[in-house]
Amino acid sequence: MSGETILEAKGIYKSFSGVPVLQDVRFEVKQGEVHALMGENGAGKSTLIKIITGVYSKDDGQIYWEGQPVEVNSYQDCQKLGVACIYQELSVIPPLTVAQNVYLGREPRRGKLIDFKKMNQMTQELIDKYDFPLKPTTVVDNLGIGQRQLIEILKGLSQNSKLLIMDEPTASLSGKEAESLFRIINTLRSEGVSIIYISHRLEEVYMLSDRLTILRDGKNAAVLEKKDIIPSKVIEIMIGKVVDESAGSKKQLQSDDNAEVRLDVRNLTDKTDRFRNISFQVHRGEILGLSGLIGAGRTEVVRAIYGIDKAASGEVWLDGKKLDPSPKNSILEGIGFVPEDRRNQGFIPLLSTTRNVALTNYDIVEVKGAVISDADEIAMGKRAIADIDIRPADPDKRVGDMSGGNAQKVVLGKWLMREPKRELKLLIVDEPTAGIDVGAKDEIYRILENLAKKGAAVIVVTSDLQELLRVSHRILVMRKGDIVKEFKNEIVTQSRVLSAGQGVAEENNDADELEKVAVSEAEAIEAAEEGDA
Repeated sequence: MSGETILEAKGIYKSFSGVPVLQDVRFEVKQGEVHALMGENGAGKSTLIKIITGVYSKDDGQIYWEGQPVEVNSYQDCQKLGVACIYQELSVIPPLTVAQNVYLGREPRRGKLIDFKKMNQMTQELIDKYDFPLKPTTVVDNLGIGQRQLIEILKGLSQNSKLLIMDEPTASLSGKEAESLFRIINTLRSEGVSIIYISHRLEEVYMLSDRLTILRDGKNAAVLEKKDIIPSKVIEIMIGKVVDESAGSKKQLQSDDNAEVRLDVRNLTDKTDRFRNISFQVHRGEILGLSGLIGAGRTEVVRAIYGIDKAASGEVWLDGKKLDPSPKNSILEGIGFVPEDRRNQGFIPLLSTTRNVALTNYDIVEVKGAVISDADEIAMGKRAIADIDIRPADPDKRVGDMSGGNAQKVVLGKWLMREPKRELKLLIVDEPTAGIDVGAKDEIYRILENLAKKGAAVIVVTSDLQELLRVSHRILVMRKGDIVKEFKNEIVTQSRVLSAGQGVAEENNDADELEKVAVSEAEAIEAAEEGDA
């Protein structure tokens, strides 16, 4: 890494509804450099990248490209500069071939017709140059996630991109696919391509990056050279003001192992190896926190428990009864599920509070003849509004027009309203307060705590460490599809949880330990590849 600065963002400021999200942020990338970007959930990483790529406009500051001030007002502007972004959510079109995806909208033509032969040849030249395991004529629908991600990289390279932005690139990749991606990143760096690497996985940052910028609370917390990327130091900088003895940094966990077991998960394994042999129990009146980095398998596990996705093997038991997991069966057995993507999966924006609350409760709404009782629906909506303080207190208000906190209350409310007619035995909540203000967070926590006091079991999946410690009686940490650590009946800190998720031993939280983690994973991948051969 000895190139000149290719991109520089200086004094970047951005606010939403008057609330600062980025404040005087500075970030630079040199030619041929892998520059990692880290920070906790909500630190401002995504906002900064969206400003660099023209998705958001900045309120103040300046972006420089190769030393010259530029205005980036759209993704097309950043592409013209030579910047390509590979988002975690891929944009490939499965029915098309690799070549068709790479040159979509820019196809070479012979007269008015697409020159497929030339397009395949151009794609093959790129594949050969960077040694990608792809063929131009392969239909993308036949490829795995890792190979589809390589197509996104080829798109950027086909436009002669000088800078690639990779957002959590290994979140959905297997070990083999991730190792292949690492080799490609090193090849790109040797070719002079610059890379912004956004990841929560510290071992990857340690292996790949030349420099690391850490954001905290929308501000620059540190810029570290490779030699200074030490796990304990990085974790402390990321957590910042709450790494000491202040509120939210530590908690004495207390769980009752003698309480009645409500949920018993036995050797649950995913069809696509996103998680394997997952076994744990949740007791009556217990809030179990499920932690781990993006891609650790947390969401996939709870979706399988609820029955949204079918597991390949394993069993789910509730109150001593073996279940056949499906959303319908789960609802009937007393299990509720609040998804991470509440707008697309948790409620219907155009429907009212009353209708949304009733969605999962038509089995208990009064029916007169063959007609559902409007009065019973409205009464249920009004009870939800009163019990959990949904604002505005209007049963006819469309949920899509509400604040994030009140919309989340509606999603919770539809499960809480099953009682007293049906007992809510287990509630699974994925990222309960993402995008919600502090006041609304406390109200959500109160709802979950009251539910547990009534005897329900609660599973909370969250990336917010302070939230994790705030609500949990016991904590399980997942990493790459496995449960790697359990915290119970002990003092636990954010740092200990984060270290477990990173795969760093608590007693050896240093660069040598991190290197051992990286090396052991690489050796495992090599062994697997030799076995396949």
